[in-house]
Amino acid sequence: MSLPRFYPIFERADWLRRMLPLGVRLVQMRIKDLEGDALRAEIAAAQGLCRAHGAALVVNDHWRLAVDLGCDWVHLGQEDLESADIPAIRRAGIKLGLSTHDHAELDRAQELDPDYVALGPIYPTILKKMKWHEQGLERLGEWKRLIGDTPLVAIGGMTVERAGGAFEAGADVVSAVTDITLNPDPEARVRRWLEVTG
Repeated sequence: MSLPRFYPIFERADWLRRMLPLGVRLVQMRIKDLEGDALRAEIAAAQGLCRAHGAALVVNDHWRLAVDLGCDWVHLGQEDLESADIPAIRRAGIKLGLSTHDHAELDRAQELDPDYVALGPIYPTILKKMKWHEQGLERLGEWKRLIGDTPLVAIGGMTVERAGGAFEAGADVVSAVTDITLNPDPEARVRRWLEVTG
């Protein structure tokens, strides 16, 4: 399966209103501070925007809502696997992306036949405190050899300037968060991302 090589992550649908018209075709909603009706409304809004722009929406963590709303993708961290109903996700026709940080997690992920595997953090990240140190580019190459044709997503501290190295090391897709959201001109940054990954 071939995926767009640029994969931004946002926490609000408002970001999608700004970025999808620029040509983003794969985007994740990672919402950690909403619940109930507000959460459902945000994911529904994001899904509507993605459909209008021909983009694929990946819902982080909230797999039940993704099933209810007929979303295309779910992304799960290892901790989310404890409570997720993978057969229900698959029955709904939803594609699955999984986070990995070490060999044990990769083994677990591969047993579930994911539609992509994410490895991170490749570089130090300010987004969240993590127990894992940076993985580095060499680990990307190792992961790609182990997963074969399954798409490999590089995440964590990724910038436009670092994207080329990640692709050379073995990543199929590069994911970015703060390189966009903390940039003084996020639209210009996304245009640059689309240039280097197009």
